[in-house]
Amino acid sequence: MASFGHYIKTEREQRNWTQTEFGAKIGINSSAISRIENGTQKFSKSKLPKLSEIFQIDLQKITDLFYADKFALEAYENHCSENVFVVAEDNVKYIKNMHTKQAKLNF
Repeated sequence: MASFGHYIKTEREQRNWTQTEFGAKIGINSSAISRIENGTQKFSKSKLPKLSEIFQIDLQKITDLFYADKFALEAYENHCSENVFVVAEDNVKYIKNMHTKQAKLNF
């Protein structure tokens, strides 16, 4: 998997949309689309539901790709080992368990 911007470019090109056409659909000008695709501008998380709708791809998949790119870049820029993702996965499991409500047992 490449960057989130590259993912957007690939999906857009598969649909034979120009940056201008795609930008009109999602509400972003074509120069911003170009910067997003080449990685010099970040895609807004507020646009993820619209992106999911336009590409007809599950919102959860789009969200996962968006944050995976964000986390990978942050780890790279901070010289983290690949083990950081194993630790992060364990932390997510811990957080989920902490936020899971215990069911009440009625006897």
